[in-house]
Amino acid sequence: MPALTPRYWLYLALYLLAICAPANAETVATATSPDGKIEVRIDINNDGRASYSVTREGRPVIGNSRLGFLFTDALAFDRGLTLESQASSSADTRWEQPWGERRFVRDHHNELMLALRERGDGQRKLVVRFRLFNDGIGFRYEFPSDGNWPITINIQDELTEFTVDRPGTAWWIAGGDWNRYEQLYQRTPIDAVATAHTPITMRFEDGTHLTFHEAALVDYAAMWFRRVEGQRFKGTLSPSGSGPRVTRVVPFPTPWRTIIITADAAGMVESDLVLNLNEPNKLGDVSWVRPYRYIGIWWGMHLGQWSWASGERHGATTENARRHIDFAARHGFRGVLIEGWNVGWDGNWFGHGDQFSFTRPYSDFDLEAVAAYARERGVRLVGHHETGGNIAVYEDQLEDAMALYQRLGIDSVKTGYVADAGGIISRDAEGTIHMEYHDGQVMSRHHIRVVEAAARHRIAVNPHEPIKDTGLRRTYPNWVSREAARGMEYNAWTGSQNPVDHEPTLVYTRMLSGPMDFTPGILSLQGQNGQPLNSTMARQLALYIAIYSPIQMAADLIENLEQHPRELAFISAVPSDWAESHLVDGAVGEYALFARKDRNSEDWYLGGITDGQARDFNTPLTFLEPGRRYVATIYRDGPEADYRTDRRGDIVIESREVTSADRLSFRMAPGGGAAIRFVPVRTSGRR
Repeated sequence: MPALTPRYWLYLALYLLAICAPANAETVATATSPDGKIEVRIDINNDGRASYSVTREGRPVIGNSRLGFLFTDALAFDRGLTLESQASSSADTRWEQPWGERRFVRDHHNELMLALRERGDGQRKLVVRFRLFNDGIGFRYEFPSDGNWPITINIQDELTEFTVDRPGTAWWIAGGDWNRYEQLYQRTPIDAVATAHTPITMRFEDGTHLTFHEAALVDYAAMWFRRVEGQRFKGTLSPSGSGPRVTRVVPFPTPWRTIIITADAAGMVESDLVLNLNEPNKLGDVSWVRPYRYIGIWWGMHLGQWSWASGERHGATTENARRHIDFAARHGFRGVLIEGWNVGWDGNWFGHGDQFSFTRPYSDFDLEAVAAYARERGVRLVGHHETGGNIAVYEDQLEDAMALYQRLGIDSVKTGYVADAGGIISRDAEGTIHMEYHDGQVMSRHHIRVVEAAARHRIAVNPHEPIKDTGLRRTYPNWVSREAARGMEYNAWTGSQNPVDHEPTLVYTRMLSGPMDFTPGILSLQGQNGQPLNSTMARQLALYIAIYSPIQMAADLIENLEQHPRELAFISAVPSDWAESHLVDGAVGEYALFARKDRNSEDWYLGGITDGQARDFNTPLTFLEPGRRYVATIYRDGPEADYRTDRRGDIVIESREVTSADRLSFRMAPGGGAAIRFVPVRTSGRR
């Protein structure tokens, strides 16, 4: 063997440097937000790989991040690319929500469209479309009809990356876990995230807040947020039980990949970016969709006092339903939810659901008579369709079930998909059964099918164990709420209570995707066997303001609610539809204080919740109309209130006159909250 000379080692070093060094990249396009603070740059390197990067006020936010696709039956679309064309545009419009956190939404963005084509004749083309808002960006892929694609595209996964440029803190739940989205949020360094569901929230050391999510998830698998190395993340698609994670016919767009980027928590919470990336209302007149408050035959099942199944403890009896309807009529609740009314709950329904009938009641529940009784008293039943995760059985009965509800005057339905992750039972066009995830393409299609069927019968839908919200309530306004996080029922079960920082974390994570049917109002502050909630009484009232939904439940047993008439009066009056909403103070996972204006009156509400730390507030009331006096009715933690003691029910209710020039001082106890209603003082010259 010849001697290894210095020249040899030099050549070897140069060779290794050449094959290991990153390919040089050329910036082929840029775009900025309307205010110029956020900039996106698109690069293509010497290998023809396309990437994007994002800065805010000149500081890096997202480093070079890959774009592209893997397919099950074709070569990847990720290298040998060239920019065929680009186009820019802008928009500044305002649209009205039929219901929501605010009545009017501004859509102000700049758009950059890029057509990427593989080098050579007859190669494939893919469009990447960016929209830049003052509070973040969205981008999506579009498979065009002139892109030299086969008719059917079978996607194995995306190559989309998100390289977070700076260290910071992340709040997240695990993607693909057995318990779907119903997990406790972890707080970790960004580089300690594993695979997360979106929204995932991050905060840099300088206070910059980021949220990664998606918008307009239609006929596509949901995106999970998987860390590859360091702070480089990849958007990976929810698995499929039948091969490709997504199968679509060309042309089609993917969902938007969204990054909210704001200077503080308030900008993040108040962002309408996700809503603006959805298509406008496609249902036409939706005046029949009504925000409302409701009670129900529900909490007693979680306490173990009643059962969904038939027998001595069956909760959904005609007598019990009438009792709840009478309570609703007395206290101004529009709806009464009745779970367990239909055949199929006996035996092992969890993750099976093959025995459910969505039109046949149990013998001790007269559905026709109960619906008529409710109508006579000005109350609407809230329907219930639990599937046990078996969408094959549900879809077979879907049209008949919705038609029955419409005939009976039932104009909203809570659906359910209780099964472990990967346990959805579906049936393909050939009749073959497949097991699917709750957020795969099959379930994306299913939920739209349910919402559209409900709309044909003028019924609103509130799914539990659902696919995550991606702003589709704009396109389908009858999709009024959903669960998709740990709700109140965990506080009923022995040993599973939500920790005291759970709701102050939801505000800055789960709630960034859309409304949540959290079901507050446990005025007894107790679960099974007297197990205490991690909450004060004032906090239960404040949740109606802090956790937004156009439908709001008073979830406790009605006999418990009646033992607290002053608090019940607040719940009966608090709106569930707002003209304006503002986060006036808060920090992720610690506390949140909202000001909201009623859409149907001149009243304002201020409400907030805190973690296990007591907090004192001296809040300016600048959100009130200047020159006008208001009577503020304050529901606040009493001096002895503390979620850790038997004094957690200590509450002070008081009134005073205020104006927009005043400040309001109050204290939130550990695990506490505050709720304030501001009613304008009527004068002879004003109505």
